[in-house]
Amino acid sequence: MRHRIAVVGGGPAGLTFARVMHRHGHPVTVLEGDAGPDARPPGGTLDLHEGLGLLALEKAGLAAEFEALSRPEGQAMRILAPDGTVLRDWRPDPDERANPEIDRGQLRDLLIGPLDVRWGRGVTRVVPGSRDGARVEFTDGRQETYDLVVGADGAWSRVRAALSPVTPHYTGVTSVETSLDDIDTRHPDLARLIGDGSLSVYGVNRSLTAQRNSGGHVKVYAKFRAPLDWHADLDLADAEAVRSSLLALFDGWAAPVLELLRRGTTFVHRPMHTLPVSHTWTHVPGVTLLGDAAHLMPPLGVGANLAMLEGAELAEAVAGGPEDLDGTVRAFEERMWPRAGKWAEFTTAGLERLVSPDPAEAIAVFDRVQA
Repeated sequence: MRHRIAVVGGGPAGLTFARVMHRHGHPVTVLEGDAGPDARPPGGTLDLHEGLGLLALEKAGLAAEFEALSRPEGQAMRILAPDGTVLRDWRPDPDERANPEIDRGQLRDLLIGPLDVRWGRGVTRVVPGSRDGARVEFTDGRQETYDLVVGADGAWSRVRAALSPVTPHYTGVTSVETSLDDIDTRHPDLARLIGDGSLSVYGVNRSLTAQRNSGGHVKVYAKFRAPLDWHADLDLADAEAVRSSLLALFDGWAAPVLELLRRGTTFVHRPMHTLPVSHTWTHVPGVTLLGDAAHLMPPLGVGANLAMLEGAELAEAVAGGPEDLDGTVRAFEERMWPRAGKWAEFTTAGLERLVSPDPAEAIAVFDRVQA
């Protein structure tokens, strides 16, 4: 019996689930609200971890293709004090492959491959329990039913409401993102400062991080503790006003570090939200969640990795399991929750230390991870 399965969301979790299902000969419909793959910037770079994202790509049969696209040199990490002093300068060995980097857009295209992605299919809600299965309602008024709807639609998931009343809460930490293009040619001084991978600078309740992407593109993230409405008197569309506000916030930091903000172009406000560390739900037949939709956690390099592994594991269970689809999904959820809770607890504690009153806490986190 062939089950009718849809995954809502074309991010790492949903696409990995669909790709592993495809590898096992089971078609899955991917429902994505974006009008197309280029509807908006795909985001920055991801480091995929052994036993998590890399294992998921192996399950999808994409390990070799990933290796050809990845940037193992991007694992390099440099940490500076606000005055510019180099505190740590870690460079990977030539054969180091524990956390190779890849642009999110490249990863998305790799996963999509032959998949059936229905672009421009925004979902308003999912209603389980109908006679024909779980009903998906779309923004254009249409409806479709499936035997299983997998919600992989991110932090503000529309599918989650079918299972849980919980919504994300603000962590107290905000991120403002900017970027630099063609850095090796246009900003060679900053290229040397950043190195081959990422550069982080930690101060009191704030930090600056610059990460290389492919093609000479660099993402810069200013993180700081502030109320959610910190920008109430600021026009976020006014790049010069945002730049001036950030430069005032990081006043006194080394001039080369502040150049990362001065030379940025546009600025994007990204307040950090999370779900409760122990978020679970009462199982509902026909609907489940993956990734940020299930357990939104601070963006410390784990979330996408865990989401991809969950997608791969659910796909293998459904594709290779018995005809009891509901029992298979229920068993998967019960395995997912404790592992996700541990990572959520780890990343929540990590955010507290990375953006804290004591910058030495951030260095300690780095040393622990590298050890």
